[in-house]
Amino acid sequence: MWEYEHSVETTATPQALWRHWSDMAAWPQWNDGIEKIQIDGPFAVGTTFTMTPPGDDPVQMRLVEIVEGELFTDEMDAGDFLVTTVHRLEPLPTGRTRILYRTQITGPAADQIGPQLGPAITADFPQVLAALVTLAEG
Repeated sequence: MWEYEHSVETTATPQALWRHWSDMAAWPQWNDGIEKIQIDGPFAVGTTFTMTPPGDDPVQMRLVEIVEGELFTDEMDAGDFLVTTVHRLEPLPTGRTRILYRTQITGPAADQIGPQLGPAITADFPQVLAALVTLAEG
């Protein structure tokens, strides 16, 4: 297994952040890691979507868990490995919100693929979360 986690704190409310997460069509406006996105349904468990990173091949993904206002999880199933990313909002006692992205690569090929693919997938997490914070606080 391979895993990576990144989090930031913000003054934005979980509700404000959730509005941006649940509007998948708008993700490319604040996430520079997405050149385009095609969504095959609503923001709901089971919906598949295809994200195209800039200069790269499209990646098919599926929403596998949603707890409204708290978290959503997406997966990319490549057969011999599975990339799972949890996007979580944690209200803090200070009134701030922690935004956490956690990616795991599991499956028979995870030990080989994880160290190669994982850093490429997660490299932009700091910039993506910073852009989300700027948008939600604005």
